[in-house]
Amino acid sequence: MVVDDERPLASIISSYLERESFEVSVAYNGFDALALAREVDPDVVVLDLGLPGIDGIEVCRELRTFSDAYVVMLTARSEEVDTIVGLSVGADDYMSKPFSPRELVARIRAMMRRPRSGVAHGTTARAVTRDEESPPMTFGVLRIDVAGREVSVAEKPVLLTRTEFDVLAALAARPGMAFSRRQLIEAVWGPAWTGNEHLVDVHIGHLRRKLGDDPAAPLYVNTVRGIGYRMGSGK
Repeated sequence: MVVDDERPLASIISSYLERESFEVSVAYNGFDALALAREVDPDVVVLDLGLPGIDGIEVCRELRTFSDAYVVMLTARSEEVDTIVGLSVGADDYMSKPFSPRELVARIRAMMRRPRSGVAHGTTARAVTRDEESPPMTFGVLRIDVAGREVSVAEKPVLLTRTEFDVLAALAARPGMAFSRRQLIEAVWGPAWTGNEHLVDVHIGHLRRKLGDDPAAPLYVNTVRGIGYRMGSGK
């Protein structure tokens, strides 16, 4: 689903996606976007930040209450604050205008190769998609069921976005390894991804908050100074 009030741009994005055999729905404002999302249940939403009426931030926040669609936020401004605000409400990725439609299509194709599950629920992508027969992993009271794409802490379900789950699963697949931001990006977003690698930090922050992990003394996601992140023992 493409959501942008610049109709010529929405048309260009749609034509590129349709050329790649995607089914595309288009909305030009936030209210129509939410109604359309409930109707078509999209896999991916390309969402402009600067929409009239309700902006992309509010659309994304509301979308996250009923959809697990991947969200790529488009912003006409490149300031880091715009990126962080967009990601903070559940966007999975972002692109700054002007951008290459071909790159957008490539990112969407990479997203579609990742598994989809229920609502908001190695150093390669194969580390994320483990064998379906693999048993759940436990780290203290944290339980990660990769095959079922379910997470719980002390037997209480934790609702993660698909990207948050994939970051956690990548760390958990190799718990003794310290991942750099770039390695996590390659594992989750794919090796062709380009942009601000601090995207990882935002998603790690979401994970810690949802898992109840204290950043000052984390149990599940440890910061490795000067390198990146490593799975904690949970104890």
